Amino acid sequence: MTAPDASAVQVEEVAPTSGDAEYCLSQYFRELVERFDSGFDPVRSLAPTLDGFEPPTGSFLVVRLNGKPVGCGGFKRDAPGIAYLKRMWVARETRGLRLGRRLLAELEDRARALGYRKVRLETEKSLMEAQALYRSSGYLEVPRFNDELYAHHWFEKPLG
Repeated sequence: MTAPDASAVQVEEVAPTSGDAEYCLSQYFRELVERFDSGFDPVRSLAPTLDGFEPPTGSFLVVRLNGKPVGCGGFKRDAPGIAYLKRMWVARETRGLRLGRRLLAELEDRARALGYRKVRLETEKSLMEAQALYRSSGYLEVPRFNDELYAHHWFEKPLG
């Protein structure tokens, strides 16, 4: 797939309770139910809601392609100087267009602008494309730093 024209892609900070955020999360959760061996229930996750994913200590972004929401992700404060990235998703039909990489870079830029020095995240074993994205974006796998039920890999990246 070729990357879409830059004017076709918009990355926008939204309220975590916005319609576009809720739509993206519903699509993301539906995919996780299908892909995880044990299914997925957001209530059992460490971030069952998006509380804290709004300014001034967090951010939630939606990616739109030709006006349609096709991706999301956000972060909140984890510890002093550390942002916790969560709920990063890109629609299946847009994978390969580098939208995930663009979204991740934008989240890192916003975390850096808010004074965070490091970003942390975790991911589940079946999300191979997510693991590849994080590794190729400079994230290093680290020991477990939380008790996320659905995690098998933990990553960190310093923000220069």
